[in-house]
Amino acid sequence: MPRVVLFNKPCGVLCQFSPRAGKRTLKDFIPVADVYPVGRLDADSEGLVLLTDDGALQNAISDPKKKLPKTYWVQVEGVPEEANLRRLRSGIDLSDFVTLPAGARRIEQPSRLWERNPPIRVRKSIPTSWIEMELHEGKNRQIRRMTAAVGYPTLRLIRCRIGSWTLDGIPPGQFRLIESTFN
Repeated sequence: MPRVVLFNKPCGVLCQFSPRAGKRTLKDFIPVADVYPVGRLDADSEGLVLLTDDGALQNAISDPKKKLPKTYWVQVEGVPEEANLRRLRSGIDLSDFVTLPAGARRIEQPSRLWERNPPIRVRKSIPTSWIEMELHEGKNRQIRRMTAAVGYPTLRLIRCRIGSWTLDGIPPGQFRLIESTFN
C-alpha cells in the first residue's frame, strides 16, 4: 500500500529535498526515505503538503483532470465585499490565463491557527480578514494573484485540505505518515 506523508509546512520552507544555501527544505523536517512532494507550496505559504512513494498515486492526486479540490485559508488586507467574492467564484482573468471558478467565502480567523514566523505585516489603519478558498487547479501564486486582482492583497496563505486529507492534528513543522489509497 502506498505511503503518504501529510506535512504541515511552515513559512519559509522550500518544497524540495535538495539543499539550498540559507533555506530550509523538506529534508530538514521529513526523515522518510523515497517520498516525493505532490505539488508545491511557495516558500511564503504554509500548510498541507502531501508526499508519497507511489508515482501512480502522485499522478492521480496532481492530475488536473481529476480536479481534486484544495482548500486554503487566506488572510487578506481589507474586508472583501460580496461582489468581490463573486468575482473570485466566477474566475478571474489574470492576463496569462483565466482561473477556473473557485469557492470563496469570508470566514472568521481559523480557531486552530498557529503563530506565523515571521509575522505578517500589520497596518493600523487597514483591517485584515479571512477568506476560505477552494480551487480545482493550482498555478504558481494563483491565490495571491486572484485576491490582488479583486483589490485584497494576500497577507497569509495556508493550505488546510487536499481532497479528504487535512492538517487536523499536525502542528507546523510536523508530519504524519499514513498508508493510503487515492480518496
